[in-house]
Amino acid sequence: MNHQNLYRTDPEIAGVLRGELTRQRGCIELIASENHTSLSVMEAMGSTLTNKYAEGYPGKRYYGGCQKVDMAEELARTRACKLFGAAAANVQPHSGCQANQAVYQALLNPGDKIMGMSLADGGHLSHGAAFNASGKFYDSVFYGVDAKTERIDMDAVRDRALAEKPALIIAGASAYPRIIDFAAFADIAHEVGAYLMVDMAHIAGLVAGGAHPSPVPYADIVTSTSHKTLRGPRGGLMVTKDPEIAAKYDKAIFPGTQGGPLMHVIAAKAVALREAMQPEFKEYAHQIVKNCAAMAQALAEGGLRLVSGGTDNHLCLVDLSPAGVTGIEVEQLLEGIGITANKNAIPNDPLPTNVTSGIRLGTAAMTTRGFDEAEARRLGQIIVEAIDKREDGSVLRDLTTEIDEMLVKHPLYPELGTHPYS
Repeated sequence: MNHQNLYRTDPEIAGVLRGELTRQRGCIELIASENHTSLSVMEAMGSTLTNKYAEGYPGKRYYGGCQKVDMAEELARTRACKLFGAAAANVQPHSGCQANQAVYQALLNPGDKIMGMSLADGGHLSHGAAFNASGKFYDSVFYGVDAKTERIDMDAVRDRALAEKPALIIAGASAYPRIIDFAAFADIAHEVGAYLMVDMAHIAGLVAGGAHPSPVPYADIVTSTSHKTLRGPRGGLMVTKDPEIAAKYDKAIFPGTQGGPLMHVIAAKAVALREAMQPEFKEYAHQIVKNCAAMAQALAEGGLRLVSGGTDNHLCLVDLSPAGVTGIEVEQLLEGIGITANKNAIPNDPLPTNVTSGIRLGTAAMTTRGFDEAEARRLGQIIVEAIDKREDGSVLRDLTTEIDEMLVKHPLYPELGTHPYS
């Protein structure tokens, strides 16, 4: 991990790596879709497995010399099945979007109707957004959140499904702070004769740790990223309880949408999945939720409005309108004091997506660094104070100092030393 060869051959890129480590060490990461992997995960990614082409699946490759990478992929698949209680898994998707695209290719024909959560209400672009492949090749209709409660109204979802008769219903979101009722979604899908796909990319680590209900017993097929709360490398995966659907999905990944899998990433997925099977990961997953609740409470007590009134998972969505400030302004403000977050649209947001009325905050990465509920609560107070006193340079400097003290208390990758890339 010291990258001595890289520093000799390409000091510019080595400088980028050094700078990014410094940046990550020097801020509290509150982007809900990000996390800090273990050094073991990164070591697996930076390995000789990156040299190996392995089109196909274990035991059925189109290249020779795959004995060892077959072992890595089998470990990843077996661990994914055990962790999530599934009958089959595919760990080859390069990303969550590609994992989703393969579902559509496996189970649908172009032009078939899919029904997912509206992007404007917290859904993901790969769930049918018009500018995404999912919206270009399939007839996309949407459900959203109730205008008053800002929660998914399952009666409204049922009415929409009965009216539209989709071939596939998608549950899952990228900015929804509440528990999703997978059993209710399954009942609706069965009633209208649709497949149910759950995209658990954001909550996979919470599911693995028992801090969120699992969709696997209810869904026909479940996709996920391997990073976010699962704390693995950036990539995708699929699990299902149905071997026939798994066989169709395997063909949709290869040769349907991908060529050679990234064997170094698959090995890193295997490492992360093993980590998620340990007792301490369960404690970690529950701590994520506790930290988010504590931070959200402090935000609300400070006068900020929480979309849906609170949070049940790893993220909260904050409406900044009452404070008279936009999402992009707060994103930049927080970065200035050492907190990384992202602007995010709120339901029925009147502002454009590059501005937004809200900000999304997540606690997975800060929990990885060891922050507890008291510190999460203080972070919520700091965010409120920074917004309220955003024109007061003295206050912002004091808050920056406090953030720095928190970072010293919770160092990131101390094993790498001070100058790991030099």
